[in-house]
Amino acid sequence: MKRSTFTRALAASAVLAGGAPLAWAQTAAPRWPTRPLRLLVGFPAGSTPDNSARALADGLASALGQPVIVENRAGASGNIAADLVAKAGDDHTLGVVINGNLTSAKMLNPALPYDPARDFSLLSLLTTAPLALVAPADLPAGAAFFQAAGQAGDRWNYGSVGVGSVAHLGMELLKSKVPGLKPVHVPFQGNPAVVTGLLGGQVQMALMPPGLVLQHVKAGKLRIIGLTGGRSTLAPEVPPLAEAGVRDFNLEVWTALVGPAGLSKAAQQRLAAEVPRVVRSPEVRQRLFVQGWNAVGSSPEGLRQRVGTEAASMRAIIQAAGVKVE
Repeated sequence: MKRSTFTRALAASAVLAGGAPLAWAQTAAPRWPTRPLRLLVGFPAGSTPDNSARALADGLASALGQPVIVENRAGASGNIAADLVAKAGDDHTLGVVINGNLTSAKMLNPALPYDPARDFSLLSLLTTAPLALVAPADLPAGAAFFQAAGQAGDRWNYGSVGVGSVAHLGMELLKSKVPGLKPVHVPFQGNPAVVTGLLGGQVQMALMPPGLVLQHVKAGKLRIIGLTGGRSTLAPEVPPLAEAGVRDFNLEVWTALVGPAGLSKAAQQRLAAEVPRVVRSPEVRQRLFVQGWNAVGSSPEGLRQRVGTEAASMRAIIQAAGVKVE
């Protein structure tokens, strides 16, 4: 029998035997996940990254058929949790990180124990939000706020979630745009602590997502001087900082889903399919909106492009302001 004839006969006999080649291919395909997932967040419960992570976790658990357990590993501007994800040796540990962990952390600290460019599988841009310049309610509004800040000089402080965060670098950029603005940086572990600092008078200003402070603004305890960028549906009543005289100030804060660099192809493919669907679902989108986030749910390539573009911007700010980790 000729070889080609033999091959066809063998394939035909396999089909008659119950489709063995097809069944074998289906059985051999890797199955993921096979157990509950850990979702690490580098900030405390109740922080904006934590809210983003928990909204994702609930929807993703339903989509994957496995529990997704959020673990808070706060500290070092989110870098502790990011390092744990980078070094995870299993296929079921993921992380929700913020801008700085992927864009500026290594620039600020060459001794950082992980390399954002090498140690992660970039999975999805989850959420974005403009930044609001927030101050205690007893301080003036609009352009008068910057006049008062200029007169106060370094007697005023500003808060952020840590060195190298977008809120920190954004304030340094703001200082370069407003003559005489010289507040001193005070880092906190998470935005809830920054809010407490504002309410208690330890800091006189901070950049943070507007959703976190609107309740205090409505209660008359804090005021928003303006938003970075233009107007936002997240806070339609709040004017942009341009109306207070600060132009071309377009920073955003965002969260992203990452895994270790060795995350299996099966996991990456499944997450690339499910995460955008979960984040953009009406239920999760509304939950995120109420928490002060715009839902995105990008492809891995979309996140990769965002990281590359913003890393270049952060590098320019770091170099101009001489920011470094002590």
